[in-house]
Amino acid sequence: MKINPSEINKILCIKPRGIGDIVLSTIILDNLVAHYPNAKIDYLTEHFAKHSVTNNPLVNKVLTMHKTEFVLKVAWRIRKEKYDMLIDLWSNPRSAQITFFSGVKYRVGYAYRGRKYAYNILGTSGKGDHHSAEHNLELLKPLGVNIISKKLHYYVGNLEKIFADKFFNDNNLDGEKVFGIIPAGGWDSKRCDKEKWVDICTESVNKFNCKILVLWGPGDESDAQFIKSKLGENCLLAPKSSLQQMAAMISECDLVIANDSGPMHIAAALGVKTLGIFGPTNPKAHGPYSQNSDYVIKDDLDCIICNKLICPFQHECMRELSTDTVIKKVSSLINR
Repeated sequence: MKINPSEINKILCIKPRGIGDIVLSTIILDNLVAHYPNAKIDYLTEHFAKHSVTNNPLVNKVLTMHKTEFVLKVAWRIRKEKYDMLIDLWSNPRSAQITFFSGVKYRVGYAYRGRKYAYNILGTSGKGDHHSAEHNLELLKPLGVNIISKKLHYYVGNLEKIFADKFFNDNNLDGEKVFGIIPAGGWDSKRCDKEKWVDICTESVNKFNCKILVLWGPGDESDAQFIKSKLGENCLLAPKSSLQQMAAMISECDLVIANDSGPMHIAAALGVKTLGIFGPTNPKAHGPYSQNSDYVIKDDLDCIICNKLICPFQHECMRELSTDTVIKKVSSLINR
């Protein structure tokens, strides 16, 4: 559908959840700004995820909703904003309903079965073999938007930067080579075993003469403390922090090693050298997305990329992952 760019003054992008998914969706922003120079771009996320796009100079406003909020209530709030275009980057049954009742003139979404009724501009339903970040760009194609950028965006706020600067200064990390490790993972199966983390960190310290900073969030504290206890003075445990504060500490690291997680995608978006550790999920679709990133995966297992939330076996994809393979990838990243 041909749309005169001068018609578009307000755009809403819907991406409710998944910290990493929201960060990956920011790949569309530079392209929207270039094609619709007069438009203000807003985001709709669930409340907990709003900081994925907070502080972003390309995003005018972040609207939030609760997971169980009544669809018509959300749609009514959108109606009052009088958007010219809505891009449903989620296109699940709930976001499709919100889009359908929004009253927005141009409604863009994926051509998924049972949801096409909600949209009058459709992107492909197939995800192909490209990265999930690039799948977001499929919704720009039917709009005739030229893809001029594949940059992800995440921005650290001033207060969070002060928080990270103080922590690094108080712990004499300024001038040190610092490797951040992130034992987080949304699924149990995504989480590298804590003993393997100790091996990776020990070899990193020995080979690269670095300090290890263990970054952790809710549910990660036990593993983080275990890793710290085994590494001693060469390891620091990050203080309890918000996601934004963790991102600020990530931004000051020389390199980050992380499970498949939201913070891994934040690290890549910040331009920090990032190594993702993968097992149950496909790194070609969900790996860290930047020129300064890579991944490791034990791809000789029959059960690899099982997409199971909980491993039904012995977590061989993590337990049998070669520490030497990880260290070789780290060395390659450092030398880029």
